[in-house]
Amino acid sequence: MNTTTDDSVVIVGSGVGGLSAACYLADAGADVTLLEQHDDLGGVAGTFESQGFRFDSGPSWYLMPDVFERFFQSFGRSVNEAYELTRLDPSYRILWKDGDRLDVPASPEALAPKLENYEPGAADAFRRYLDHAERVYELAMNRFVYPYRSGIWDWLDTDLLRSVEALPLLRAMDDHVRSYVEHPKLRQLLEYKLVFLGGSPYNTPALYTLMSHVDFNQGVYHPVGGMQSVVDALANLARALGVRIETGTPVTGLRSHNGHVEVLTDEGTRTPNRVVSNANPDVVERELLPPAQRDHQSGYWEDCTYGPSAYMLYLGVQGEVDPLRHHTLILPTDWDPHFESIFDSPHWPKNPAYYVHAPSTTDPSFAPEGHHAVVVLVPIAPGLDDTEDRRAWMRETVLDDLSRRGVDLRGRIEVEHDACVSDFADYFGQPKGNALGLAHTLTQTGPLRPPHRASNAPGLYYVGADTQPGVGVPMCLISGEHAATAAAADGSA
Repeated sequence: MNTTTDDSVVIVGSGVGGLSAACYLADAGADVTLLEQHDDLGGVAGTFESQGFRFDSGPSWYLMPDVFERFFQSFGRSVNEAYELTRLDPSYRILWKDGDRLDVPASPEALAPKLENYEPGAADAFRRYLDHAERVYELAMNRFVYPYRSGIWDWLDTDLLRSVEALPLLRAMDDHVRSYVEHPKLRQLLEYKLVFLGGSPYNTPALYTLMSHVDFNQGVYHPVGGMQSVVDALANLARALGVRIETGTPVTGLRSHNGHVEVLTDEGTRTPNRVVSNANPDVVERELLPPAQRDHQSGYWEDCTYGPSAYMLYLGVQGEVDPLRHHTLILPTDWDPHFESIFDSPHWPKNPAYYVHAPSTTDPSFAPEGHHAVVVLVPIAPGLDDTEDRRAWMRETVLDDLSRRGVDLRGRIEVEHDACVSDFADYFGQPKGNALGLAHTLTQTGPLRPPHRASNAPGLYYVGADTQPGVGVPMCLISGEHAATAAAADGSA
């Protein structure tokens, strides 16, 4: 980012997007203060410890390593200096509920022959699919994701329109995948990562076939110590660049006034030149801004499609957890009813598809010797009523199902915590208690996602998963760069 500014800037929230924006703005010469309402940094990308066990409370997949490397190189540093990475091999394991099992090796060439067991010709189809996914990734990142585009007209240049013609943007992901393979399990293998984007194979555009390049070609990594290592590295970089970080400081209001933005806190009012909010635009407009300075009516946010919430179960267990790997996906052979329970007719799924994170199988720092840290994540619809009875029912459902997969955790659980819809809503302020942000549906992708600049509150900017470019830790790093570019450009005007 070449623009320089001597403005004062307040960042509201220390999620990955907020920390990224703080680094870019401080490096551009701004006087940056970051305010975090909680005592810990990272937002939903958090970690907590309990009786010797460590748990990644939110994101746990480290994907798109090139984005992290690009971020640190922007400041003359490298990922290797910031934290230690281990590439997982196999990348993850899939356990289907009919007893089938697939280990996904780090090498896509090692994976391809395995797919022939499901469908003749699947190996070659997989290679063709990955070749296309790589081209889409390079095109999307270089034309859509990395460049900062300040308005709708910036998305309409001739080169970009030619790029759109080369991308299967309007086609649903499932339709695109079916043009390569038909077997339901192979389609699940190529489509499951859409859950990371808060969508389904039926409402997410095929542009996101790029995620298969991320998954199979780039590989899955683990930051030693967990996501906290990444958050700590971002915070350390921010401090080294001069950012002041104040925790335990909730923001109670924002007011754009005379070219500045007033930031209201319990300790008083601050008046920086610019404010970058890592709190999502929905909450900012409903709870922090005066009505006249909101860009949308409340009904706008009600009509938005948010990504799933989650039922999460954090377990510290004694003994081994075979057949669980570092990352394990447990899938019904027909996952359509589960997606329907999230997006079509919201209800608690009876036969859930879910994910299990057992990082202590490769990183012993997560659990005492002879023990394992296990996190179960069941995607569910945002806004569901998560009563104690409902949580208890889902706990028994997943523990029963894990037992049928060959890992009975009952009788060995020494530490137990859970989180669900109301926790995401109350602790993080996530609308409807969603866990990811706005889903990447066709009408919430690219220029159709909320922009970084607030139109009716001059001096206010947004960063994070609910704005451009979208959901995920790597995207939030890039969002920080874009928000900082907008704020710095305006500050130097």
